[in-house]
Amino acid sequence: MKRLFLIITLFFLVTGTTFAAVNINTATQAELESLQGIGPAKAKAIIEYREKSGAFASVDDLAKVSGIGAGTLKQLRDAVTVEGEKSAEAPAKQE
Repeated sequence: MKRLFLIITLFFLVTGTTFAAVNINTATQAELESLQGIGPAKAKAIIEYREKSGAFASVDDLAKVSGIGAGTLKQLRDAVTVEGEKSAEAPAKQE
């Protein structure tokens, strides 16, 4: 019985890290494609938008990406994050 408990506990510890939210400000194409509803074209569009417009301020900003509609956003909301990121824009020059 103790062995079964240990196995179950280890399973949840290992899989818990697997289900961590994907940071859309730093994710690679492969990481984005691992999300349900995101294929190569949408992953590429997310990265291109991020490179052109800077970091996403919120998950809701994904709606600004071509091909990401309300349904996809709803599906992704719990699987993605923008936390821990600074703006991707260059800092202002100090004179």
